[in-house]
Amino acid sequence: MAKLASLVVKFGALAFIVLAPQKYAIQLQLLGGVWILQTFPAIVVGLYSRWLHRWGLLAGWLAGMALGTWMAATLGFKGSVYALHLGATTIPGYAALWALLANLGVAAVVTLVLRGLGTPAGADHTSREDYGE
Repeated sequence: MAKLASLVVKFGALAFIVLAPQKYAIQLQLLGGVWILQTFPAIVVGLYSRWLHRWGLLAGWLAGMALGTWMAATLGFKGSVYALHLGATTIPGYAALWALLANLGVAAVVTLVLRGLGTPAGADHTSREDYGE
């Protein structure tokens, strides 16, 4: 089944590249950079630390994806440098980085709220056998 699914995805990607307008490919490449960076907290921080709550990581990911996509859209999908306006100060920066900071902030705030409410973080059910040892 995995081989068949892989074949379908490869042909789908090939069809997209051949049939889709070039501007869509460029826009998706820009969005891909923004979107892939939003997985960092859930994968790296979630893997190496148990501090962030799983629902906090999910909420942060959602916030980062939405904010990063919105920033790219406001730039007309023509660039990745978003000028953040803080009062009278303007700080230009990579839209994916601004979204990542929002992602981490939302994840931390939601984690603190859920801990305050006493929401269980969930149990880790992995064992040594799961790693093939």
